[in-house]
Amino acid sequence: MAVRAKKIQPAKAQAIEEAKKTFADYSDFIFADYRGLTVEQITALRDKLREKNAILKVVKNNFARIAFEEMKVENVADYLKGPTVVAMAKEDSNEVAKVLFDFAKDAPALAVKGASIANEIYDQAKIEAYSKVPGRNQLIAMLMSAMNGPAQKLAATLKAYADKKAAEAN
Repeated sequence: MAVRAKKIQPAKAQAIEEAKKTFADYSDFIFADYRGLTVEQITALRDKLREKNAILKVVKNNFARIAFEEMKVENVADYLKGPTVVAMAKEDSNEVAKVLFDFAKDAPALAVKGASIANEIYDQAKIEAYSKVPGRNQLIAMLMSAMNGPAQKLAATLKAYADKKAAEAN
């Protein structure tokens, strides 16, 4: 629970509102410690996340705590300790988690703490397991491939039969 002053300074209230506006556009949040990353590494990570339609935002923990509480995203206060970045995704959050864990292999200073995926809290182990699940587009491709295989085989068999009949007729 965030400590709140009786009278919040206007600049801080505005910062909390801006954080809420940013967070409101996204449904999934992955929290990571970025202590030790260089500006170039953070920029490279942001570029990789942009490819997945996600963003990376450095947050002030107290402002983020208050914003999440007001948005009714609960139990994320444990992840808002120390230097924190939040990767935010609208969809395919497992792909975003995969990008973070792959990036952490090359830059061990990045440590994923946990996540809030569709208002469900994932600890570090659970979000790592979630990152290994195929994404929505991969699952669709796998399904279409499985469905397309028998149809292709049937078409090839019918064509071979038609070719055989045509060859016999000549």
